[in-house]
Amino acid sequence: MTSARPDHAPPAVPADLLHLRAAGVSLVLDLTGLPRVLHWGADLGDLDDAGLDDLRRAARPAGMGSPVDGDVGPTVLPAQSDGWLGTPGLTGSRAGRAWSAAFTAGAAALTRTADGGAVLVVPAADPAAGLGLELVLELTPQGLVRQRATLTNTGEDVYEVASLTLTLPVPARAATLLDLGGHWARERAPMRTAFTHGTRLRENRRGRTGFDTPYVLVAGTEDLAHRRGEAWGWHVAWSGNHRSLAERHHYHPGLLGGGELLGPGEVRLAPGEAYTSPWVYGSYGEQGLDALAARFHAWMRARPQHPSSPRPVTLNTWEAVYFDHDLARLVELADAAAAVGAERFVLDDGWFGSRRDDTSGLGDWFVSDEVWPDGLHPLIDHVTGLGMQFGLWVEPEMVNPDSDLARAHPDWMLQLPDRLPRPTRHQQVLDLARPEAYAYVLGRLDALLTENDIAYLKWDHNRDLVDAGHGADGVPGVHGQTLAVYRLLDDLRARHPRIEIESCSSGGARIDLEILQRTDRVWASDCIDALERRSIQPWTNLLIPLELIGAHIGSGTAHSTGRSASLGFRAGTALFGHLGIEWDLREADDAQRAELAAWVALYKEVRGLLHTGVSVHADTADPAVQVHGVVAQDGSDALFAVATLGSSAQMPADAVLLPGLDPDATYHLRPQAPGDVVTHGQGVSWWGPEGVRATGRALERLGVRPPQLSPERLVLLRATRVG
Repeated sequence: MTSARPDHAPPAVPADLLHLRAAGVSLVLDLTGLPRVLHWGADLGDLDDAGLDDLRRAARPAGMGSPVDGDVGPTVLPAQSDGWLGTPGLTGSRAGRAWSAAFTAGAAALTRTADGGAVLVVPAADPAAGLGLELVLELTPQGLVRQRATLTNTGEDVYEVASLTLTLPVPARAATLLDLGGHWARERAPMRTAFTHGTRLRENRRGRTGFDTPYVLVAGTEDLAHRRGEAWGWHVAWSGNHRSLAERHHYHPGLLGGGELLGPGEVRLAPGEAYTSPWVYGSYGEQGLDALAARFHAWMRARPQHPSSPRPVTLNTWEAVYFDHDLARLVELADAAAAVGAERFVLDDGWFGSRRDDTSGLGDWFVSDEVWPDGLHPLIDHVTGLGMQFGLWVEPEMVNPDSDLARAHPDWMLQLPDRLPRPTRHQQVLDLARPEAYAYVLGRLDALLTENDIAYLKWDHNRDLVDAGHGADGVPGVHGQTLAVYRLLDDLRARHPRIEIESCSSGGARIDLEILQRTDRVWASDCIDALERRSIQPWTNLLIPLELIGAHIGSGTAHSTGRSASLGFRAGTALFGHLGIEWDLREADDAQRAELAAWVALYKEVRGLLHTGVSVHADTADPAVQVHGVVAQDGSDALFAVATLGSSAQMPADAVLLPGLDPDATYHLRPQAPGDVVTHGQGVSWWGPEGVRATGRALERLGVRPPQLSPERLVLLRATRVG
């Protein structure tokens, strides 16, 4: 309803303005053409039509300095035809023609969802270029903005899509950029730069999400941290090649954008054919990175397929036995696993074909008669008889050239007409966009799950897609391969709806919101070194909640780094995730097994809290100290870890702040066993079952003195609301 203003007559109702609100976020859209975002950020409160029109007029820049006359603020699909000289939203052509699009929007359709979200669908067309467009823009009940676009060739000849990039604007005060880099065994390492004029472009060409993906590209205010500063985050939900960018010009304060990274000729639309972009997600945090992450977590947990049963303690056999599969040895390992409280036993690589090492057998998905003359049933029966689920490792997208499959079907590998790609780990990639290869893999996986009592698949993917050509002409194959993998997972789960699947890819190289629409867990890294994991796991948690992050307790000496760590440091680190064990427990002594069992028992006690609560990370002044935890949604309970990453310059230890608690509630704070043992350090007066009582406000602003801890040690604190 339009309200009159005393100084002049009310303006006409702006039917072309839309204000969407959810969970503390406002999204204001100008719909005079393709959607143009006037505001994405903190909730603006109730705005009537006149207020929205004033907002639009107040945001309009002065008429100078722009590339063309008038406003050139970008739409969510920026176009040079609108005067935008930054990265275009759409690039492509008909053999050099129709390279510039000027879309005219049709009537937008808005649907309000029952849970408080909204979905806007905007059709558009450019008859001269022979293109149709449908934009879908959604504000979820959790305050996430997500978009995708479908481009249709309405012309009479082939249109080649070179790129389709969707965007969201950020304000000028977003002066810093945070994204992530990394490599194998050191995934998701944070990088911070100034958000200056120009384009910061991150392109991933690995054919999978990648170790060095931006993961979440964040623009933030200069004070950006876990618990302070404003943050605008961007995620491209695509498991193949993709690109993310942050761009700022003298005539525009900045935007975040991204989409699929297409190879030459990879998407060529015949008349009537369409291309749909990946979903891209925007998350706003009014008070830092924790708030930004909380929106992603809440959205994921609201999905109907999100894991709802308690996440079982998982023992994986890889670092215990590697390829040395022996029934008696594995039975003994299963007995030890059950004794410490494991609930799932996963047999890793080496059970099939000629696979005695990593040089042969991939693709031959038949149980090895040599190693398993009676099949997997004796081991499965023993594991399930102990009350544990049985899981199995597979790598369905890969093939060793030294395999029966490759010898029978050498043309089933992704390749160019004159050559195979250079091998990685003695393997090539099976072309799943090829119908007969797809049918073979689906059939073998279906048979394995039908013939055996398997509850879980560890689905691995151990090489980048280099020179990945498809078909006799060797056209780029990553796009088709990625879609085929999605179909394969969907088809397999349709046949076996109770199966759980982990996304593993040389560790953490395939973690994104689209692969997680089809999987139930990710392997964060092949590195189980607890010190390395103290960076890998929190930054993985920036996008996904703890219950999806595989975190295992390794042996005393990490296999990937050779670093040794105490069991308390290893277990306390793995506790904050989906707990597992990657350790030959036959070699553990009675004291180690008893301590491990105590940590497993704690995990079972608190996993309901860890896997439904809000993740929090304190902004510590001391770089040697890390404080993080989980607070129950209602603020009634919380568990914190205080860890030392190295030697501190401070002695005695300074107070640690415990964020996220109800500020007005009183809490009983005490050490949590078995993470209450102070070794190679010194305790403090309140350290014991009686603990201390303090308000949530005091604990966050004043904190408490922790014990003096030596490097690479960890203690747990439990806070329970009283009164």
